[in-house]
Amino acid sequence: MSDNKKEQAFAELDEVIEKVVVANAERNDEQSIFPRENLDALAVAGWTRVLIPEEYDGLGFDHLAFSEAAYRIGQRDASTGLVYVMHVGAAQTLNLYGTHDQKLRWLKPQNGKHLLGTYSTSERASGGHWWYNFSEASRDGDDYIVNAEKSFTTSAGKADYYITQTRTPGARDQCDISFFIVDSATPGITPGPWNALGVRGNHSGPIRYDRVKVPQRDRLGAENQGKDIVYNGVSPVYLIGLGAVWEGVARGAYDTAVAHIKSSIHKDTNKRLADYQAVRQELAKAKVQIESLGPWRRELAARLDALWRANAPQAELLIALTEFKVHASEIANLSAGAALTVTGGYGYKKGALERYFRDARAGIGMGPSNIIARDWIGKASVGLPLELFYENGE
Repeated sequence: MSDNKKEQAFAELDEVIEKVVVANAERNDEQSIFPRENLDALAVAGWTRVLIPEEYDGLGFDHLAFSEAAYRIGQRDASTGLVYVMHVGAAQTLNLYGTHDQKLRWLKPQNGKHLLGTYSTSERASGGHWWYNFSEASRDGDDYIVNAEKSFTTSAGKADYYITQTRTPGARDQCDISFFIVDSATPGITPGPWNALGVRGNHSGPIRYDRVKVPQRDRLGAENQGKDIVYNGVSPVYLIGLGAVWEGVARGAYDTAVAHIKSSIHKDTNKRLADYQAVRQELAKAKVQIESLGPWRRELAARLDALWRANAPQAELLIALTEFKVHASEIANLSAGAALTVTGGYGYKKGALERYFRDARAGIGMGPSNIIARDWIGKASVGLPLELFYENGE
């Protein structure tokens, strides 16, 4: 691809962010409005198909470009950033494991409409272990009947299709999971409400699948191939994208706080907030941490691209990507906290800084939650297996 094409695409991305995403951010948060208008604008600019080959009307870019886009969107609105990451992840999973027919029907625009996808994976029974399912589909001839209760699905009730995982008849245990592309218009799908502290526009509510019929042609990959899809299709894009959004939140909170303290003046002393050493020290602590994220993200994205081009398993980066997600989400919280500290009552009032503070907290709990993730990292450090899937329920 030419550098010219990428430069033009990023210029269009920045325009969409400034003219659409920023304009809607406060309203969407206050009223819990799903950012469909933002995603539609990103789709028209091609960015919802960033990793998709040109054959299917995609940009044909790489993980470097995707992670940079997620970072830039996250700087201005975490809700839009998360919906974007879940969509790109779902589309890329379909791109990696789908048939030509599936790609034509789900990745290419249909009658001028750009389809929005997402993951629908986690179940209440396994909590934050979103990759581990107890639900099981039944058969209807060659087709499937899905019955499942998913606890958190970003874009619940708003997406055009869900990449859903469950077991199929004959599965030995929770290791044998299968993936399906589920049309959101299929009867039997009931999304639940989303009312949360932060990221209030991303609608990560529960979904119930009650006798939802899925044709065989919309099974994604082979039956019981789910472990491979989780490791090599879902996790890499999801983790680099999540980390990039939280890096964006960290940067956005910091930049907003800096702009305020440079312009806010105490008339009694005729000093700006920026003239106080204590304020500068607090900002500096956050900035040092924020600057650690960008080079790490770009290095990980470049390694993902190398594996992708070599058609090699991307799961070898699972721990490194998990470390990045943990660090980025914790730095987002540190930065948002520092932003409220240096801006005082102004930052605490409803507005951009207060929104950054609420949104940032979501990163700590998003799967894998930082508690679970640190256990993975610790096990890998001492040579213990991750044991994400327990054979025979043990």
